[in-house]
Amino acid sequence: MEVAELRAIAARGETYTVEFKRGRRQKDLSDSDIVEAAMCLANGDGGLLCLGIEDSGTITGLAHRHGDHTDPDRIAALLLNLTDPPIAAHAELLIVDGVDVVVVEVPKATAPVGTKNGLYKRRSLRLDGKPECVPYRPQEMLSAGFSMAGRDYAEVVLPDATLEDLDPAEFDRFRRGARSQRGDAALIDAGNREILRALRLLNGDSGVTIGAVLLFGTADALTRFIPTAECLFQEFNGRELTANESLRLPLLRTADELYERLRVRNSEYEVMLGLHRVGVPRIPDSTAREAIANALTHRDYTENGPIRVQLSVDDLTVTSPGGFPPGVSLDNLIVESRPRSPLIADAFKRSGLVDRAGRGVPEMYLSLLRAGRGGPDYSRSNDRSVTVSIPTGGADLDMVRFIINYEDEHQSHLTLDQLRVLHEIKAMGPSSAIDLSEGLRLLPAITRATLSRLTEMGLLEDRGVGRNRRFHLSAAFYRVAEDRNAYVRVRGIDPLQQEQMVMSYLDTYGRITRSEVAKLCLMSSQEARGLLTRLRDERKIDMLGVKRGAYYVRSDANQ
Repeated sequence: MEVAELRAIAARGETYTVEFKRGRRQKDLSDSDIVEAAMCLANGDGGLLCLGIEDSGTITGLAHRHGDHTDPDRIAALLLNLTDPPIAAHAELLIVDGVDVVVVEVPKATAPVGTKNGLYKRRSLRLDGKPECVPYRPQEMLSAGFSMAGRDYAEVVLPDATLEDLDPAEFDRFRRGARSQRGDAALIDAGNREILRALRLLNGDSGVTIGAVLLFGTADALTRFIPTAECLFQEFNGRELTANESLRLPLLRTADELYERLRVRNSEYEVMLGLHRVGVPRIPDSTAREAIANALTHRDYTENGPIRVQLSVDDLTVTSPGGFPPGVSLDNLIVESRPRSPLIADAFKRSGLVDRAGRGVPEMYLSLLRAGRGGPDYSRSNDRSVTVSIPTGGADLDMVRFIINYEDEHQSHLTLDQLRVLHEIKAMGPSSAIDLSEGLRLLPAITRATLSRLTEMGLLEDRGVGRNRRFHLSAAFYRVAEDRNAYVRVRGIDPLQQEQMVMSYLDTYGRITRSEVAKLCLMSSQEARGLLTRLRDERKIDMLGVKRGAYYVRSDANQ
């Protein structure tokens, strides 16, 4: 590694794969500290352990550890000898501004790693995004072991379970689902054993697996063998909890029960298209199905705690224990599908509960965007749980009207990327390709291609050149959406003017709300949210209060 590269790493600060350790004095850093830090990184994604850098990123150097010098090979040997299984790391000594810094390249572990003293820790991210090392619990190591070995936990045989622990009524439920258009018609008339064999959930003639009990088990069998299989349904009216139900049922029945609870609470907006009325559901059916199916099939059943399905006026939130499956992250969850249990996911597909295995998240995005709402929000997910928040408040009926009119007129469907870009620009106002790429987590090449295509289609226009080039919705978009005045507003006030109007308002009145921004700048509530988010990111304003009580003031740095 070059010194310039190390300086850049120090300037960026600690991340999930980079850990700093101070060591100006011998007593600052013990051998145990080094071993534990390397073990923690190995139990994450591996990474760099930098000895001689403060948590702040300041390079202060490492005191000599081996007499009058520091031997990086002896540090690598230390890790090899004091971890189990051994960590084969590479250590390198660099001289930076006259002081020593040792950079240890720690590989990602292929099995849970501990110290020879029996200590196990893993890498984690706090709610504020800062990395930390936390205890590596036995159930987490069990789950990680299955993933690392490429084994599906659903195929593990339960030694004490028998076919008597499976409920015949649940097999009938599966057959009813298989009769649907989405189901597997080949299993409609299959016997119970044949269904288990087809789903690969029976080992031999009587080896009942975890997956079999999860899908078809009796209440007693679930309690005895998989006590973590629980789901909570909660409904809130403001702060008041109006429904609070615990479901300890096999997965297919749990899914049906949750779908029904959401169905009876669903409602529709109406959009007029000429003389026709088109219903826009509060929660699209496919969105509800995919959100619940994903939680039930992807959760980590070695983790304690129930799945939580919470419905409020503003959103539907589904939280399932266990982080994203290996290989899935916020950056790729739209295009990457790696179910924690392929067998459970396949059973849901063949029972007709979902349309296509591996299309859950894209289908959720499509159905929500077509209903005039933003995409599902996974930003509250971490390595302990996956949380998706689905907006259920007021729909953008202009967007709904546009999508229906445009696709009917052109007899073709807009793609997911095109819908995401259109929604983002309508919500955030004129945006650059870089802004859209970062905000939507799209590859720059895909973003540029999508913008180019939408411009060719006449749905976007651009202003400026180079880095100042911004895209906004075109007159054609608002004509199809039947809101021509909006085009004049977007075209007439640029982002700089909008910012100046908000800051001037704050100078005069001291505070401003999102609805006041919308009225002031003649924009929608979503566009006002986008403007306020940008000003907060630029640290020009601060938000005080929460939810409906939130308001904005000038940042202390800009007083």
